Amino acid sequence: MARIKGAMMTRKRRNKILGYAKGYWGSKSKHFKMANQAVMKSLTYAYIGRKHRKRDFRRLWITRISAGCKANGTNYSTFMHGLKLAGIDMNRKMLSEIAIHDPAAFTELTEKAKAAL
Repeated sequence: MARIKGAMMTRKRRNKILGYAKGYWGSKSKHFKMANQAVMKSLTYAYIGRKHRKRDFRRLWITRISAGCKANGTNYSTFMHGLKLAGIDMNRKMLSEIAIHDPAAFTELTEKAKAAL
C-alpha cells in the first residue's frame, strides 16, 4: 500500500490558525506555536465575553428601570413586584426602552404597579 503523508492537511490546519492570529503583535502572528497559544486564549476570552455581554445588558436594563422608578417615587424591587401582582408580564429590556423613550407610559406602569400592591 502507498504511504499517505499528512502534509497538506497539516499545512491547512496551521494556515487556519495563522489566519486567526493575523494582526497579533510580533511572533504571535508569525510562528505557529505561539500563534496557536494566543488564538486558543483569545477564543476562550471570546466565549466568556459572550456570557458577560448578557450579564452586562441585564445590569444596564435594571439600572435604567430603577432610574425611571425613582423619578416616579418608587424603587425597582417594589415596582417589579407590583407588575407581577398586576399581571403585567414584560421583560426588562422592553421596560428599560419604555423608561427611556416614553416616560408617560412608564409612569402609567408605575401607577398600575402601585395600585396592585
